[in-house]
Amino acid sequence: MVKTFEYKVYAACAAVLALTLSAMASMPLLPKPAECRFTGGTCRNAAVKTAIDKSIPPQGYALSVAPGGITIKSSDEAGAFYARMTLRQLETKDAKGKNVSYPNCEIKDAPAFKWRGMMLDEARHFFGKAVVRELLERMAQYKLNVFHWHLTDNQNWRIEIPEFPELTKRGIWREGRCESESPLYYTEKDIKEILEFAKARHITVVPEIDFPGHLGAALRAYPQFACGAGKKNILCLGNPEAVAFAEKVLDRVCGLFPGEVIHIGGDECPVMNWEKCPKCKALMAREDIGAVKGLQPWLTRRLAAHIKTKGKRISGWEEIAVGLGKLDKRGESENLASLPEEYLPPKSSLVMGYHTKPAALAANTGFDVVSCPTWHCYFDYQQKLPEDPHRYHRPDIRWCPLESVYNFDPYEGVNPQARGRIAGVECCSWTEKTRNVTELEWKIWPRTLAFAEVAWRNEEPPKRDFKEFCERAAAHRRRLLAEHVNCAPVGR
Repeated sequence: MVKTFEYKVYAACAAVLALTLSAMASMPLLPKPAECRFTGGTCRNAAVKTAIDKSIPPQGYALSVAPGGITIKSSDEAGAFYARMTLRQLETKDAKGKNVSYPNCEIKDAPAFKWRGMMLDEARHFFGKAVVRELLERMAQYKLNVFHWHLTDNQNWRIEIPEFPELTKRGIWREGRCESESPLYYTEKDIKEILEFAKARHITVVPEIDFPGHLGAALRAYPQFACGAGKKNILCLGNPEAVAFAEKVLDRVCGLFPGEVIHIGGDECPVMNWEKCPKCKALMAREDIGAVKGLQPWLTRRLAAHIKTKGKRISGWEEIAVGLGKLDKRGESENLASLPEEYLPPKSSLVMGYHTKPAALAANTGFDVVSCPTWHCYFDYQQKLPEDPHRYHRPDIRWCPLESVYNFDPYEGVNPQARGRIAGVECCSWTEKTRNVTELEWKIWPRTLAFAEVAWRNEEPPKRDFKEFCERAAAHRRRLLAEHVNCAPVGR
C-alpha cells in the first residue's frame, strides 16, 4: 500500500509541475479525428454556435474554429457533445485560467463503432459511486459510450433487489471474510444517480447479472436455489422456484436500467451438479433435452424470451453462441464449431466475444458481436512494463501491453459480408487482483487511450503508427497525472 501511494504522489507532483510551467496547453487530439486541418492562427474567448445537419452520421460532427467564432454541426446531441470533447483537448488557457484560445481548424469526424465500451468488475472489488462517476467522466472525454457494469459473481452481489433482501445482507461478503462495516452494494437510489450522470455524458449503462453460473454470492444468500452438493455456484434449473428467482431479479433490473441490453453472463458454466441432480434430469425428460449441455441453452432462451417482453435484448459471453473446443496456449479454441441450432439463443442476442476466433465465428453465423479479445482488451493482464508494482492475472502467461491494445483489429477472422455484425468493441477491467482505485487507474491508463482510438477511429492496422500514437498519448498522460489519475508510463 505504501509503495503504491508513493508512486501516485510522485507521478502526480511531477506532472503538476510540468503543466504549471507550460500553463494549460492545447493537447494533440486523441482519438485522432477522421479529417483534421489546422488553418493557422487562433480563436480567443469565442462563443460556440451549434446547428443541425442531418447529413452527418450518428454521433459524428463537423467542427469549425475560425477567427469569427466556433461552429459545431451534428445530426444528434451525441455528436455535438463529442465535438465539445474535442474542443476541450484543443483548449489553451493562460496561467490564471481566464483567457481561453483554440487553434483555427476544420474537423470532420464520426465513430467507427456504435458500441465503444468499458467493463468494470465490481463483484470482486467494490469501488463506490465516486470512483464510478470519475470513470464515466474519463470515458466521455475519450468518446467511449457504453459502461458495462459487472455487478454479480461468485464472490459478491452488488445490486439491491428488494424482493430478495438477503442478496445484500449475505451476498455482499466473501465467504469467511468481512471486508468493511460499510454496505458494499448499490441501492436503487445509487444506481439512478449513476444512470443520470451517465446519461448526461451520452453513456449507456449495461448491467451484468450472471445466470446460471458465477452465482455463488446469490446462492450463499438463497441456498435453496443451488444445484447439488460441492461448490454451490450454479442455479438448479430443475427447481421452478430457482428459475422464477432469476426471472424476478431480471424484472427488477429491466425496470431500473433504461438501456436496451441486459447482460446475463453465461460463461464458464459447470454442468457437473446438473448431471447428478434428479430435478434437472426430470426437467430434461419433460422438455426433451437430450444432453445435460442443453440445459444452459434452455435457460438462455427462456430468459431471452422473458426479457423480450420488457422491450430488452440479452447479451452474454461467447459461450451462449459458440461451442468451445480445446484451447491453445493463447486461450483460443483450436476446433471451434457453432452450437447446434436447438442450443442457440435468439439471433437478437448480443454476443460478447472475449477470444478472437469465437467472436469472428459468432459474427459469421449471424450474431451481433461486441469484440473484446483478452490479448487486446483485458486490462487485468500485465502490461510488460520494465517496472510495475502491481499484481496481475496469470502474469507468467497472459499479457496485454499498450502496443497490443493499439494494434487490436476487431475484424480479424470476420468475413467481409459479416463485418456489419461487429457492433463494437470493449475493454475489460476484471478486479480479482486489484485492491484499490490507485491500482485500477494504473491498469486502465494509458491502455484506455489506445483502446479509445481503436473504438472511435479503427484505422486499418497497416496504417496505424504506434510511435506517433505514443507521442500523443504521452501528452495526455501528463494531463491525467496532473489531474491525479495514476496513469502508467507510455511505451511498448
